[in-house]
Amino acid sequence: MKEFDHESLSAFDGKDGKPIYIAYGEKVYDVSQSGLWEGGLHMNRHHAGRDLSSEFPAAPHDEEVFERYPQVGVLAKKTEPQRSMPALISSLIARFPFLERHPHPMTVHFPIVFLLAVAFFNVIYMLTGIDSLETTAFHCLIGGVMFLPVAMGTGLLAWWLNYLAKPMKPVVWKIVLSGILVVLSAGALFWRIANPGILDDSGPARIVYLAVTLSFVPLVSLIGYLGASLTFPIGKK
Repeated sequence: MKEFDHESLSAFDGKDGKPIYIAYGEKVYDVSQSGLWEGGLHMNRHHAGRDLSSEFPAAPHDEEVFERYPQVGVLAKKTEPQRSMPALISSLIARFPFLERHPHPMTVHFPIVFLLAVAFFNVIYMLTGIDSLETTAFHCLIGGVMFLPVAMGTGLLAWWLNYLAKPMKPVVWKIVLSGILVVLSAGALFWRIANPGILDDSGPARIVYLAVTLSFVPLVSLIGYLGASLTFPIGKK
């Protein structure tokens, strides 16, 4: 049976009338006759000509669905130089095994919702003048600053476990933007503590503070988008 490597498999991506091959596990299947793979794209997410072993475990079907289609070959294992795990990460995983189950997708939601809420409640406070809304924004700011290091730490751990800490454009941008977010959110928190009535000031401090908290919205959204691009890759059409 023919053996494919990742490069030769990529030639069967279903584009321009080419056959549609996909790999799952160590098997390569020809799904050209499937109406669900028209043009080499399945569910507007999965692209043919690739090893989809890591993408399909969450699918609503199991491996048996591929048995409807002919197996045309096997996929050669991709050998990559292995990097040794740093002693600190290794000891943490040994002590807390749940860390190996990638806690980042869970922890990242906390700073996202807290920091978005800061902007939301501050705007509503400016419109209504209800003091409790500004207080809620302050409490959310505390939560966001507290959980940012947790989310960033688990993100770096996931980067190592999933990609061996290889330089990747989305990850590099996430790190840079997260650093900016830490500086802005921590600065806003200390400023708010030093001046509890900052949003009631008539000077420029009020505008600057509000602008800083509003900047959380695009920053958090962009960081989230970059993370989603790794978890749910769109691919090139």
